[in-house]
Amino acid sequence: MKKNYRFSTKCVQSGWKPENGDPRVLPIYQSTTFKYDSTGHVGDLFDLKVPGHMYTRISNPTFEAVENKISDLEGGVGAMLTSSGQSAVLALTMNLCEAGQNFLCSSEIYGGTINLMSAEFSRMGIEVRYFEPKAGVGEAEKLIDENTRFIFGETLANPALTVFDISAYAELAHRHRIPLCIDNTFATPYLCRPFEFGADFVIHSVTKYMDGHASIVGGVLVDGGRFGFTKEKFPQFTEPCESYHGLCFATAFAPAGFIARARCMVMRDLGMTPAPMNAFLLNLGLETLALRMERHCENAMKVARFLESQPKDKVAWVRYPGLASSPDFELAKKYLKNEKGEFIGASGVISFGAAGGRQGAARVMDALKLAAIVVHVADARTCVMHPASGTHRQLSDEQLVRCGVNPEMIRLSCGIENADDIIEDLKQAL
Repeated sequence: MKKNYRFSTKCVQSGWKPENGDPRVLPIYQSTTFKYDSTGHVGDLFDLKVPGHMYTRISNPTFEAVENKISDLEGGVGAMLTSSGQSAVLALTMNLCEAGQNFLCSSEIYGGTINLMSAEFSRMGIEVRYFEPKAGVGEAEKLIDENTRFIFGETLANPALTVFDISAYAELAHRHRIPLCIDNTFATPYLCRPFEFGADFVIHSVTKYMDGHASIVGGVLVDGGRFGFTKEKFPQFTEPCESYHGLCFATAFAPAGFIARARCMVMRDLGMTPAPMNAFLLNLGLETLALRMERHCENAMKVARFLESQPKDKVAWVRYPGLASSPDFELAKKYLKNEKGEFIGASGVISFGAAGGRQGAARVMDALKLAAIVVHVADARTCVMHPASGTHRQLSDEQLVRCGVNPEMIRLSCGIENADDIIEDLKQAL
């Protein structure tokens, strides 16, 4: 793809490149298998000597087109679709860590990711060490030791909506020769491209804004192609791989050795494979990502200002980094810009506290008519969620406080409807 195309053009044109007489629209390759003319060719595929698709559990032409598009949008060198955002986190971790090692993670992240890291990874012998971003880089650095393998954070925390200082933590990670990994789900590459600020690997739950229509579950892992793996910390990339007859991922697939190993080892063995139909639907969503993110941000700015104007006996507080009153406003302006380089907002998600605590939040949510109560966020339709009762329900009170979730918190995801209708719905509910 031509590198100087604007972002919105890439959303439409990147990924699928039909030849003469090919379908103009990306086809759904609904096949587990692919036919070859010789056993030798199949052997070369399994030895990774030639490009191609050997089995849909590992790769598929529909996946490949969408992966290439997302990699292009993020500015990476390769990407791998997964069956969910959670499986993208799993693939990332299993590619970098083994039992007895650890990684650092921001305490302000999605509750489901905390469950995965704290419960499941610990059973695998991989330790997660949480740091509070507000405490500063120095406090996080105290948690790093010789067994630390990466640092993880969310561009925009779900649902705390704090902005992660990517460049500061990239510098910390690289000082210790480990990568910085960023979940860019809420910002999307339309608002933030973490590789430009020093991040090494990016993940998304494509279930959210990338799909944009609440029609699929999926994830993606993107390789920035810049991290230099060392023999001391990452021998799985620099040493010969017995599974592929001595092949070395860091050199054989440079600069995309990380994503090559994720596909050929982690995806091959764990099988967190998406469905071809889901990849097709994801591609349709990506084609309008730039248009939708503009509207999501525009609506959220209007709604956040409305909520901020309400008396405290209705709205106790509002968190939205696009507001000048937000403590993260300066970080938001640094990291979140559209394709024109303008700061237009911080996605369509707002968190606010309803007066009256948990019961007050329930009363407001139950009174909404346009906004639906759903276990979802970040699609075309306005919706609300009570994190303490839903997405973060498994967390302890201490964990809830650490990740920025209060009992009265409502997570409001502004859709692409007319903003005045969203505000009128909130008015009558409040």
